[in-house]
Amino acid sequence: MTSSTVSSPESREFEFGERDFRRVCELIHQRAGIALAPAKRDMVYGRLSRRLRALGLRSFRDYLDLLENSGDEEWQAFTNALTTNLTSFFREPHHFQRLQEELKRHAASAPLKLWSCAASTGEEPYSMAISACEAFASLKPPVRILATDIDTQVLQTAARGVYPLERIAGLDEATRRKYFQRGSGANEGMCRVLPALRELIDFRALNLLAPRYDVGGPFLAVFCRNVMIYFDKPTQREILARLIPHLDDAGMLYTGHSENYLHAADLIQPCGRTLYRRNNGARA
Repeated sequence: MTSSTVSSPESREFEFGERDFRRVCELIHQRAGIALAPAKRDMVYGRLSRRLRALGLRSFRDYLDLLENSGDEEWQAFTNALTTNLTSFFREPHHFQRLQEELKRHAASAPLKLWSCAASTGEEPYSMAISACEAFASLKPPVRILATDIDTQVLQTAARGVYPLERIAGLDEATRRKYFQRGSGANEGMCRVLPALRELIDFRALNLLAPRYDVGGPFLAVFCRNVMIYFDKPTQREILARLIPHLDDAGMLYTGHSENYLHAADLIQPCGRTLYRRNNGARA
């Protein structure tokens, strides 16, 4: 590797020292529970630099001083900047196959409630909505879906339900035709989810670090996938303890493929591939 490929701190636009990075780590952990590894230092610089430019600041110290004396708006911008949102339609497809089976099995208990608690740009809750439509062979299934996320920007994208066509390229043609509308003219290259899907979903901002979740329930399915990896084990346990009271007695927690909860066996117990039920001893 030559020196020309290395970005040294001296060449950076803004002052950003080790103390600044540690301070960012402390603030985002307090605010959102996210545990940033040392390897994320360049990512932090890149994402927060946009806020410094927008505010006309010259150093991270100035920005962090301003942040700690700011209202909710800048705290939200700070959180949005450091939140990683990686998702796709029908990611981990076995979950949606199982969801359809569970919806059919519990059809007599309708209306049924589902929760996507890290909804990101909306692909997950819309996949849940499509699964519900398929389970009941209807565009108006007896299902309500709550979709929450800490990042208000991605929730706005989710609520619009408009995506580049390549985002649905991996879906079979029948699903694309049935549940998505292709754009034309100025919207060429884009697609929109069928309005019937949007009508099944309530989008709402929620911080999983909140002391309580005012979300109602109980939910037959709670999707909490690929978000816990950003939290340390004690924070994971605290979040699980707040999630599981919202599960229906027959409900299941759907988790990410790289997440495991051996440290929370008293709260939840495995019941399938990356699926958990509430432990009988852990009640609301």
